[in-house]
Amino acid sequence: MPDDKTRQILLRAAFQEIHRQGFQSASLSAILDKTGVTKGALYHYFSSKKQLGYAVLDEWIRPYLLARWTEPLNDKSVAPIERLKASIITVGTNLEQEDIQLGCPLNNLAQEMSHIDEGFRSRTDALYREWLDSIALTLKEGQQRNEVKAEIIPEDTALFIVASLEGCMGIAKNAQSREALMKCGKGVLDYIDSLTC
Repeated sequence: MPDDKTRQILLRAAFQEIHRQGFQSASLSAILDKTGVTKGALYHYFSSKKQLGYAVLDEWIRPYLLARWTEPLNDKSVAPIERLKASIITVGTNLEQEDIQLGCPLNNLAQEMSHIDEGFRSRTDALYREWLDSIALTLKEGQQRNEVKAEIIPEDTALFIVASLEGCMGIAKNAQSREALMKCGKGVLDYIDSLTC
């Protein structure tokens, strides 16, 4: 009987396959070959390739996103703008060359699947909203502390920051260049500095 460990092995392999190949080109056979799991065990957990893709978003990409982008913003011991900048610097510093080559897994799936499948679109949208909300709340906190300009609209500014970060990853992926990512990231950090009072 398959167990939860088997499910996690399948999710990890599916994430890697989807991140490298895209969802539509991802091969269930490749996932099974990599894991040594039987097709029956795969279908015990996931009724279809699409359900497996949804689970990758819900159970693999979402925790990744929260751990790297939203949870660091909860540290109230650090000033809001500084924790926002620190989260960006930490993610950028910790990216491996393969991460840059493959791009942001959330953005890749949003670009590939949101116009094709409502299940993917609604899931990627929900993840972006969590990310946006965490930044907007951080900026509002900064305004309450008189550290962030009162005239900015936190929700709009959060949208611009996330769009800029995803754009940086897209440019770096296309250029296959860490240098491009760092230059673009510096521009985002300079913009965030401009938000302070």
